Parts: sequence; structure tokens; C-alpha cells
Amino acid sequence: MQHSNTSPHNKMPAIHTKRRWLTTVAATLLATAGMVTQHAEAACANVRIVVPFPAGGPADQLARTLSHGLQQRHADVPYIVDNKPGANGNIGIDAVRRAAGDGCTLLVVPAGNLTINPTLFPALSYQVERDFRPVSLLASSPNVLAVHPAVKAKSVQELIGLARQAAQAGSPMGYASPGVGSGLHLAGELFRHKANVTLMHVPYKGTTQALNDVVGGQVPVLLGTWPTLAPFIQSGKLRALAVTQSKRSPAAPGVPSLAEQGVTGIDVSSWYALLVPRATPAAAVDGLATEVRALLGTAAVRADLQRQGMEPVASTPDALAARIREETAAWAKLIREYDIKAE
Repeated sequence: MQHSNTSPHNKMPAIHTKRRWLTTVAATLLATAGMVTQHAEAACANVRIVVPFPAGGPADQLARTLSHGLQQRHADVPYIVDNKPGANGNIGIDAVRRAAGDGCTLLVVPAGNLTINPTLFPALSYQVERDFRPVSLLASSPNVLAVHPAVKAKSVQELIGLARQAAQAGSPMGYASPGVGSGLHLAGELFRHKANVTLMHVPYKGTTQALNDVVGGQVPVLLGTWPTLAPFIQSGKLRALAVTQSKRSPAAPGVPSLAEQGVTGIDVSSWYALLVPRATPAAAVDGLATEVRALLGTAAVRADLQRQGMEPVASTPDALAARIREETAAWAKLIREYDIKAE
């Protein structure tokens, strides 16, 4: 009987050779990624991580966690968080658009600026695909519908009833958000339409300002991220009514979802991403993405972000680019359907 070349015994040397080859390639790729990142940093007097919002918000906290982690890995290059607020984030984003693609300028940005603003503000100075290279997702967190304790609503349905009474009396109830075009603004608009209730949008120039006015009683309702609102909810300065999702969030298990309180069709959370100027070489982007994924996978960083109410979520550059495209199309459809305008 002739022995077939498909015998398992004949395959063993080839399998071992292939395994050795794959191991060598993997080690080479990891080493190359590190060298690319270090090479880009070697030419930088410092690495700026631009946050297009004021200090204190979730994007700022995330950027500082990222800065600290990268600084520990590259002690010879200072990592600086550079807050550039204004125009709902557009000033800081435009500054990164105009920066050199030398690896010295990074952008930490909320999803809304990438997926909502391009439709709401067609005259933006930037186009995401044209002007930036996606690097990686960084983290996500639930959004929360909350009220000042003076508001006599302990549930979403009670809030809807109060809002309808206020509208009938000619004084629509206001809801605060970090700015026009933010994911929280759009979550509020979706809530208005899905709940069939009148609420007046009160936009601010960042999360901190919106939060201060709601805690101070100037505005009764707030759409905010769990990391920012949690301390105020836990201290009784705000009352959480719902997360703007179809089910409860592990970050805030005690807060019911909108869906379980009768308002369906809304599933909006906040996520944050890392981008660089378009001229940044693809190899440098891949190297940085590899470093960020490794950093987000460490126990210390995961614990730090989870303490902030965020869940680390890394990705490849291609996966982030695909998510931006998909959500941009989805938000554009909703903006047209509900005729949402930038006030």
C-alpha cells in the first residue's frame, strides 16, 4: 500500500516550521511597532494630546490616563494634555487638523464630533476621513438622564408628565447638554421624539458648565455621561432617572434603562477615540495603535478607567474607521428624519 502524502506524520515538520515562522513574524511586527512609535517620538520635544473641551470632562480624564500611561513607557518624552475648548470642540479639532503629521500631536475626541457634527455643521473646517487617521477606540461609558433634586420626578414617566404640564403652561422644561451636536444633545432630541414630549435644549460649552448650572438649579434636566455625573448622583445633588440605552449598564447597574421605563428605540452611549493628522505615516499609526491596545489591556489602566465609570475598548485603526463611517450614516439619517437643527 502506498502512503498518502496527507498522512498526519508527514505534516508534522511543516506545521512546526509554520509555527516557528509565525512566531518570528509576530515578534518582528511587535518590535517594529515599538520602533516606529519610538522613532516618531524621538523627533518630538513633547507629545501633545489635544482635548477639544475644557478640563474636568470625561474626554479630559481619559486623555490624562492615556498621557500618564504613555509617559511611563517613554520617560524621555513629555506627554502633555492640551485643552483647546470652543465651538463645540471644533477649535481643538481644527488645531490638530493643521498640525504636522510627525507623531507629536494626538487627538482624544468624543464620538459626536466625528459622527454627528459633520451632518449638523456642513461648513466645518474639517472632514474626518480627509483630515485624520483613526488610531484606536479608547473607552465607552453610559449616558444618564438626570434631574435636579427639586424636580418632583422619580421616574422617566413622571418626568414626561411634568414636562408636558410645563409645556402646556407655556414654560417648556429645559435640558442641558455639553453642546450642540454632542452625542448627549442628540440623545436628548431622540428622547423628545420617542417620548413625544416638549423639552428645550440648553447647550453649553462643555460638560462642566452644564453640570454646574443643573446642580445649581438653573436648569432642571441634564443629559450627561456616567463618569461625570456619578459623584453628584451619589451625593444626592442630582437624581438619576435612566441610562439612555436599551438595557442597564454594568457601570451603573442601579439606574434603569429608558426601555424598561417605556421609552424604546434609544440606545446611545458615549465613546471616545484617538486620532492623528492625516499626514501621519500609516506605519506610525499602526505602531501607536499597538501601544494603545497594550496600555488599555493593563490591569492598572483598566482599573483606573473603570473607577471613572468607563470601560476600556481598544480597536484597530480600520475597525475605528468603519465604526465612524457606520455611525455617521446612522446619525445623518436620524437628523434628517427628525429635522434636528444646530440652534
